[in-house]
Amino acid sequence: MPHRSHILISGDPISLARNAEAIKSAFDAELAFYALTDEVAVAFTGDLRVPPAQLPAAIVYPEGVVYGPLTANDAPLIVSEHLYKGRVVDALRVITKPLTGAIVRVPSREGALFAQQRVVLARAGIINPESIEDYIAHDGYTALGKALTEMTPAQVVQEIVDAGVQGRGGAGFPIGMKLKIVAETNPTQPSPAGEGKGGVKYVLCNADESEPGTFKDRLIIEGDPHSVIEGMLISGYAIGAREGYIYLRGEYVQARERLEKAIAQAHAFGLLGEKIFGSDFSFEIHIHSGAGAYICGEETALIESLEGKRGEPRIRPPYPTTFGIWGNPTAVNNVESLANLPPIIRKGAAWYRTLGTAKCPGTKVYTMLGDVNVTGLIEVPMGTSLRTVIEVYGGGIKPGKRFKLAQTGGTAGAIIDASFLDVPMDFAELAARGAGLGSGALLICGDDTCVVDLAFVLLRFFANESCGKCVPCRLGTTRALEILARLKDARATMDDLAQLERIATQMQIASFCGLGQAAAVPILTGLRFFRDEFVAHADARKCAVNVCAMRGEPVIVKTRRAVPVAV
Repeated sequence: MPHRSHILISGDPISLARNAEAIKSAFDAELAFYALTDEVAVAFTGDLRVPPAQLPAAIVYPEGVVYGPLTANDAPLIVSEHLYKGRVVDALRVITKPLTGAIVRVPSREGALFAQQRVVLARAGIINPESIEDYIAHDGYTALGKALTEMTPAQVVQEIVDAGVQGRGGAGFPIGMKLKIVAETNPTQPSPAGEGKGGVKYVLCNADESEPGTFKDRLIIEGDPHSVIEGMLISGYAIGAREGYIYLRGEYVQARERLEKAIAQAHAFGLLGEKIFGSDFSFEIHIHSGAGAYICGEETALIESLEGKRGEPRIRPPYPTTFGIWGNPTAVNNVESLANLPPIIRKGAAWYRTLGTAKCPGTKVYTMLGDVNVTGLIEVPMGTSLRTVIEVYGGGIKPGKRFKLAQTGGTAGAIIDASFLDVPMDFAELAARGAGLGSGALLICGDDTCVVDLAFVLLRFFANESCGKCVPCRLGTTRALEILARLKDARATMDDLAQLERIATQMQIASFCGLGQAAAVPILTGLRFFRDEFVAHADARKCAVNVCAMRGEPVIVKTRRAVPVAV
């Protein structure tokens, strides 16, 4: 029996830390008291688009009323007044409203997160993520139905090519081109290693989101898991695959639970398995959890891990499009990339190109952290400037601070200065200026941030996560970290600074995979835009913001020494 009302409770880490589970239990108990259990459904959702100060929060549908911040003691009043008597509890209401997909401008800082245009996150916070009925009621699986009943696989590929959508994992490679290569590759060809099952192709969802500061893929899965499944099904139909894998970050426990439930529901509705929509297309999806290795976010290391081997990057070429899982053609895309496919097929490439820029259509999901008043997840059109993101969506820089720098793309991203504030943020524009969009993590830093200290923290992460396979990364990250430590404690010289730049340049050129290449980016971009700070540490023995001790005493550098591997 369909429910007349739904209560969606924020299930993000902040809300859970503030006893959101107790709030859900209180709602369940109160609904049972009023005999409303069969009429009102209660569930957690990943992202309610509510400022942190208003968490935990709950939204009651179909009215769309948001309540927060809540405690377990508020549940009886909401149930008795709103759900039993039909009267909104104004005293607990958040005076903002969630989006339905359109742009909404809210002047207050607390409403900054609502001024968005959502495509990938259009259902997040709107539907019960554990209900396939809710997903279907909001146009879910209509794109799959259209693809299977009205389009050939080649037409699906061409629609995605025409849309111009680029991979949202960081590299920005066109998704349609990737699908086209896999679709046209003969899977029966013998693999270079002489292995492989032969005759099959695979869809692989990279959900090993290990970039520090990035949590967009987790919230997409937790808030709308069926969108990822539908994207994989569309990919599978387009390339001629019958099987797909989701490689999920091992720490994402709730995301795995949501995916498992969504896969079971899709099977029950005939949307996974044999002869989907009465067609000749059959497809299965498997989940594989990672074990906490950052290197496995690199697609070939991920494939090695999926096959039961040590997670190390492969020599490329061949690329996964021709030699992927067990030596067979594999279309690898991340969560956000796959979630873009259903709306493209449903609404068409021409509609998608109305969003974003000519070179980079669509929207981008960002995780915004640092010295802004509103942190969290946003989705905005490609090409939105950094200034707009900070002032409109981030509610401005925190009081008493001025903008100094931003790091785009997570730990592996570029450190950029104020000259980038009005540059359209998309893959093409940032790449043309020597920066990058990366995975979509934005770290905004005020004028009390030391660039040398920031670079030290970032390199410490890379030195720990290096797999040790190649010398430039294994030794380069360690030596660069040692120099940065000497810069922090006033023991470095200008020769050290020159050596740091040489090491970073060689790492970017010679590292075997993207980890070593990306580890150099914060150093090189930091030197490019904030060289004076590095020189001050080395020459004047001074930290301009007094973050570094500069006492001439060694900074203790602890790294996890990677085991060297024969190349």
